[in-house]
Amino acid sequence: MIKMIGRLAHISFDLVLISGFLAGIKRSTGLQPDLNKIENKDVQFYTQKYLNIGESILDNSVAFLSNSQYFTRGNK
Repeated sequence: MIKMIGRLAHISFDLVLISGFLAGIKRSTGLQPDLNKIENKDVQFYTQKYLNIGESILDNSVAFLSNSQYFTRGNK
C-alpha cells in the first residue's frame, strides 16, 4: 500500500513538472498545444485544466523566487 502511494506521488509530481514545462514553453515562445484538435470535449476540458495547473505553478514559483534573496533578475 505504501509503495503504491509513493508511486502515485511520484507520477503526480512528474505530471506537474511536465505541465510547468509546457507553461514555460508557452510563455517563452508562444507555442502551445492545439486543443481544438481534440474531438472529445471532456478530454479537451480536462486537458485545459491540466495545462492551467502548469501556468499556476509557474506563476507561483516566479512570485516566490522573486522575493528570495538568492535570486536576482538578469539583464537580457
